[in-house]
Amino acid sequence: MKKIAIIGANEFQNPLILKAKQMGFETHVFAWAAGDIGEKTADFFYPISIIEGDVILQKCREIGICAICSIGSDLAVHTVNHVARAMGFPCNSERCDRVATDKYHMRTAFMQANIPTPKFALAGQDFSLDAIEGFTFPMIVKPTDRSGSRGITKVEAPEEILPAVKAAQAQSFGKEAIIEEFVYGEEYSCECISFAGRHEMLAITKKYTTEAPHFIECGHVEPSDIPVRFIPMIRETVFRAMDALDIRYGASHPEFRLTPEGELRLIEIGARMGGDCIGSDLVEISTGYDFTRMVIDVACGNPPDLTPVKKPERAAVWFVFDHEDAARMRRALAETPELIWRASELHEIEDNAVTDSSNRFGYYITATPFDR
Repeated sequence: MKKIAIIGANEFQNPLILKAKQMGFETHVFAWAAGDIGEKTADFFYPISIIEGDVILQKCREIGICAICSIGSDLAVHTVNHVARAMGFPCNSERCDRVATDKYHMRTAFMQANIPTPKFALAGQDFSLDAIEGFTFPMIVKPTDRSGSRGITKVEAPEEILPAVKAAQAQSFGKEAIIEEFVYGEEYSCECISFAGRHEMLAITKKYTTEAPHFIECGHVEPSDIPVRFIPMIRETVFRAMDALDIRYGASHPEFRLTPEGELRLIEIGARMGGDCIGSDLVEISTGYDFTRMVIDVACGNPPDLTPVKKPERAAVWFVFDHEDAARMRRALAETPELIWRASELHEIEDNAVTDSSNRFGYYITATPFDR
């Protein structure tokens, strides 16, 4: 039986484990032991931290895997590509690992490629306000190397900068933050797959957040509400940006804002599938494309199959932040169960406890026919 390594075992990685098993792979899953669902659904589970690249590489050689992959995790990108490079599997470059998982290096790469980007500055341990002289408020402060809305703050005045920088640095693995001028406009992402440097844009997602100051994502919808006339401009810009980051293989998740003037401003690009069920569920619901299977195919050295596997429907995922959201979720499950694609366990609600995407209380995904 073909053997595949999967990095990560949590609920958002589990669709990848299940898809690989459905495709006939023996699944070997690596993650720190935390009681996650993937520890049970995997054929073999190894309680090894996903950042232990050399340890995982040695084990993968012993197992004799034919591919390695992950979805929706920036932290897993380094280990996936480290193992893939050592074993001769198709993957992105070391430069891509660096610039696609560090927001400061990413902004620098965009600027060098003449891709529109807001003013930005690195905030290291020796940061002073002189670094942002000439910047215009409001600004966004965030860790250089985290995702999931961790450590993000919108600041409106000089006295708010240093506390926001300290909060972002505390969340950063490298203890660095990036400061950017704020870009106005509706927020979106596009979900892409690449093979040997050729990119395909599969879907555009409308993103809903809690807005300022922390912009925690509370829902996503596909198809988006973007007018068709903007699609060629979006495709051309994000593909150039992906080239600037040396993304050549696998899923990617460009996030951007569309300004009131109709201009695209990139926020960032993940060299991985969009989390929050975007890549694993919403793309398949809204387009019919089996995105998760594409990720596995590319990891195996095969071009992605763009044949639809189902009839497209409207797709949405909504997250639970409070008792009102929980009541809405229970009502959807009870009154329209035929529209529920998947739902998580609903955890006990604690008031004002959601500080980033990692501690929301649950979610549910809907698939609604276009004629309904």
